[in-house]
Amino acid sequence: MLVGLGMDLVEVERIRRAVRRHGQRFLTRVYTTEEAAYCTGRGEQCDESLAARYAAKEAAWKALGVPPALRWTDLEVVPAAPGRAPTVRFTRLAADVAARLGVRRVHLALTHAGGVSGAVVILEGGGG
Repeated sequence: MLVGLGMDLVEVERIRRAVRRHGQRFLTRVYTTEEAAYCTGRGEQCDESLAARYAAKEAAWKALGVPPALRWTDLEVVPAAPGRAPTVRFTRLAADVAARLGVRRVHLALTHAGGVSGAVVILEGGGG
């Protein structure tokens, strides 16, 4: 049963500018340590990877119903294991909201094209 759906698009240049302007402060506020390490380890694809994760967090936020007081780091994009899709891990407040919604599975799709990264998040619950 579908319990949440969110989608977001973000310009890669917007994230690139934020990193240039705010540096580590931006990375620490928006990304978990693991996310930042994964993205910065991607070389030329770093900004695209950061933008995709930003879009995924926005999409997940929407899928959860835009709960107030949610922190960016309450949502973590977990890289795909071989043969699997990436997913979103909920912690702290996001985990509480997901539990209240009855979320059993999180589906995440990421894409990049033409200087834009996008994400779709589907939250699946147990009843149907």
